[in-house]
Amino acid sequence: MAAKSGLDRLPMALTGIFGALGAISGTAYYISLRVSPPSRRTYLDSYTFTPWELEVPYEKVEFRSSDGLRLVGWWLPRPETNAVIVCSHGHNGRKDELLGIGSYCWRAGYNVLLFDYRGRGESDARPKTLVSREVDDLLAALQYVRQRMPDAAIGVIGYSMGAAVGILATARDQSVRALVADSSFTTGDDVVADAVEKVLRVPLRPLVHLADTIVAWRHGYRFSQARPIDVIGQIAPRPVFLIHGVDDSLVPVCHVRQLYAAAREPRLVWEIPGAEHCGGYFVDRVGYCRRVVEFFDQYLRSVEA
Repeated sequence: MAAKSGLDRLPMALTGIFGALGAISGTAYYISLRVSPPSRRTYLDSYTFTPWELEVPYEKVEFRSSDGLRLVGWWLPRPETNAVIVCSHGHNGRKDELLGIGSYCWRAGYNVLLFDYRGRGESDARPKTLVSREVDDLLAALQYVRQRMPDAAIGVIGYSMGAAVGILATARDQSVRALVADSSFTTGDDVVADAVEKVLRVPLRPLVHLADTIVAWRHGYRFSQARPIDVIGQIAPRPVFLIHGVDDSLVPVCHVRQLYAAAREPRLVWEIPGAEHCGGYFVDRVGYCRRVVEFFDQYLRSVEA
């Protein structure tokens, strides 16, 4: 039997190429869905603990994002002070997940605002983004606080994506006097690449770039443009307190070291041994809350009216 010529082998080669391209495209599309999943509201979004279960007084509040979405939150009042802590949850989180730190800050004498980002909890259903539109939501929350309390001394505490959002929003909004960022990432494409490489065990930056392009096509933003590391230095002379678990498997601890290096004084960093992603609170709840409140006491109480 005669050997196959190069032309005879071409269909097989093309099949392999198109199969590989299809697999790559499918994987990139899946990544884009994880970054910006559709929002599906169910009754469970309202079946949560509230401040009532913790015997903390609260008011359900609503405000609008810059693009008109209804954002829902809880205001924990302390009428005797103008100091306010705004809490910023993670990518798949909700406001009720921050009741622990929020109620502690309230008991320490702070007004507290907990709210749901777009597409989460009780806020309007929209596709989640990775930081991009959530920055606008946090800016809207800060505007709500200023409208409610024009002389407010505002602090922000954020977790994971909410920490990255906190860095980006604080760099833009001078009304924030102090920031705590727990488990932030340096850039959007870095954290997505870390997650992809951990699962597939190979460096796939081109795949991440393709997923970024798909997100831009479907949702009009690029997660690669979320770069807290580029703006954290602009927050000074306002203070930044960076917290990160040494054993973080989602956002490696190298991210906080790079953020700390890019920040300017006053800056603090606390690497917590044995803590996973956003796990510092759970390693030592009392010690964690005390350190956070001590930081806010130092930089917010001194500017109360």
